[in-house]
Amino acid sequence: MPALFVGHGSPMNAIENNDFSMAWEETGRSLPCPEAVLCISAHWETDGIRATANKRPETIHDFFGFPRPLYDVQYPAPGMPELVQRLREMVRSAAVHPDPDRGLDHGSWSVLCRMFPDAGIPVVQLSIDYSRSPLFHYELGRQLKGLRKEGVLIIGSGNMIHNLGVMVWQDTAFDWAIEMDRQLEKLILSRDHQQLIDYDKLGSTARLAVPTSEHYLPLLYVLAMQDEEDRIDFFAEKVTLGSVSMRSLRIG
Repeated sequence: MPALFVGHGSPMNAIENNDFSMAWEETGRSLPCPEAVLCISAHWETDGIRATANKRPETIHDFFGFPRPLYDVQYPAPGMPELVQRLREMVRSAAVHPDPDRGLDHGSWSVLCRMFPDAGIPVVQLSIDYSRSPLFHYELGRQLKGLRKEGVLIIGSGNMIHNLGVMVWQDTAFDWAIEMDRQLEKLILSRDHQQLIDYDKLGSTARLAVPTSEHYLPLLYVLAMQDEEDRIDFFAEKVTLGSVSMRSLRIG
């Protein structure tokens, strides 16, 4: 299976027809049908690593102030406890704890409802351990790479550039955000994963573009799953809302 990083942006992309949501739909149609989806979302940070272990995970509306139709969206995809057990077997660097109560947050379902609208493919979500370094998350992604050969579609859902403190509700982009987006694009295409892991050393623009790591780290999981022969394709490349990069990529 390929592996995807999706810049998910606003939850409204779940119900609005725009360049991003239509790109997600097209990407979903282009993929071989997965046995399951493993999603690493920016919106589930934990102390330690957890995985959704509910056979029927709920749809979590983890936001406020949006129109009523967004709260009406349900994504009733089944869970897959046996995939959680597989994760526990594969991950060597830390324990993976099954979480029978956690559902799917909008980092997962807002993307999946456009890619796989029938909600028939089992979904497991993996949390981000906020106490760990970027290198730890990259190496964890490498440990999970074998799932691609088992028919599991791995999706990292976040945003390479995500600074809500200076965001504006307009379709515009700050110069520094465009500059950083292009720098990250070049590093991804040149497969310079070390610099991408050490993103905080890329200067003041990087610190402005990635003030907190949770939306950036899902990218590292996906890059870690890249094989030598895998090509990289970007299926979204825009910076919007001033300070949010919607850049999305497919590996393989």
